[in-house]
Amino acid sequence: MIQQGDTFTHEFSFTKENVFQFAEISGDKNPIHLDDHYASQTIFKRRIVHGFLGASIFSKVFGMLFPGEGTIYMSQTLKFMAPMFEDDVYTAKFTVLEVIPEKHRAKIETLILDKEGKTITSGEAMVMNPTKI
Repeated sequence: MIQQGDTFTHEFSFTKENVFQFAEISGDKNPIHLDDHYASQTIFKRRIVHGFLGASIFSKVFGMLFPGEGTIYMSQTLKFMAPMFEDDVYTAKFTVLEVIPEKHRAKIETLILDKEGKTITSGEAMVMNPTKI
């Protein structure tokens, strides 16, 4: 059973193929994600990963790793604070802020950090899992 204060981390990265697949699935074909020349003219100087592709790691972790199987993802807030780039390694960090045992729910801080520990994406999620919370 997860408890208030518990933490979990997961390293991940996205490839160029992942970015292009997400563009097809989501319909977000903004050239900042897909066109090297276009992106080179922006403040980022290269293509960036879609913010929601980056944040999708939270769904993977909640559903498969922490708390894991059976988790229902109820809500999520997000702040995109810096760009993500393909093939860079990031760490998703989760901290349990509050547990509501009678409802089998937990409020969890969700962060994506770069290799220097700078926050790229931040937010809070509410999840429910009757066997793990």
